[in-house]
Amino acid sequence: MWHIVSMPSVNLRELRNTRQLKIWLKAGETVELRERNCVLGTIVPEKPLAKPVEWPDFAARLKRNFGDRTINAVEILIEERNSRY
Repeated sequence: MWHIVSMPSVNLRELRNTRQLKIWLKAGETVELRERNCVLGTIVPEKPLAKPVEWPDFAARLKRNFGDRTINAVEILIEERNSRY
């Protein structure tokens, strides 16, 4: 018993409309690139990352380094400009 599995294919002219190509690649399917029914190559989707990247807690780091201190940068800038000119 033979099972024929058809791979999605795209002609070179159809590459202008990338919507269907993106759908296939996001679904993890390999797509054939064809020109006049001759296979030129295949487009293989990239493997997803094993685990998502976890970002550090920047707010906690800021609080740990500076506490509840606030710096009014606008007032400092105005004071520096007034002292120079």
